[in-house]
Amino acid sequence: MSDMIKDVSQGISFVCNNVAEYGGDPNRIYLMGQSAGAHIAACALLEQAIKEAGEGDNISWSVSQIKAYCGLSGGYNLFNLVDYFHNRGLYRSIFLSIMEGEESLRRFSPELMVQDPNITNAVSLLPPMFLFHGTGDYSIPSDASKTFAETLQRLGVKAESILYEGKTHTDLFLQDPMRGGKDDLFEDLVTIIHADDAEALAKDAPPRRRLPSLVPALKLDPWLHLH
Repeated sequence: MSDMIKDVSQGISFVCNNVAEYGGDPNRIYLMGQSAGAHIAACALLEQAIKEAGEGDNISWSVSQIKAYCGLSGGYNLFNLVDYFHNRGLYRSIFLSIMEGEESLRRFSPELMVQDPNITNAVSLLPPMFLFHGTGDYSIPSDASKTFAETLQRLGVKAESILYEGKTHTDLFLQDPMRGGKDDLFEDLVTIIHADDAEALAKDAPPRRRLPSLVPALKLDPWLHLH
């Protein structure tokens, strides 16, 4: 798990330090991950904030460069997920081996880490946190995003959980875009990204025509995204 977080942090560092060379705007960098990606990205962000709040050694990118974090269908408190995953086929022993043992669960649980009074200064550095989740998600229950957002709010972080009624673990980023028509997640993301740009909001494209015939056969197994 530590190596995954390190890899993600290095990727963020590359983007922050090179985005302008590729025509990107260094003042408009958003960090987003889905499922395990949402969890790892949140861990990387918090770990970086802790480094910055400390002595700041070996800092190759700054949390202040991230305009907002967007987590989709993520899990942020591993203690609440161990038994849940076990009962759905991701056995406890395998999960704990991925997470470097039971003693590391707290370290890799952003919801718990942010409540540590010793890192209050680090938590204050976090960017706005937007947590998206479908209420029909059986891979990671939507309460994972809801409770993390509530915890962040109590600590003074700008945070919001955005729930989509009946949507599964993959609907929001896979099935819905392929179906066409109204894409709730896309519209919410565009609204967040263009929140301070009235001109861009006015130019946002209208919803695409819905194409129901393309997707009926695509019925993904909800077990596909167990992590």
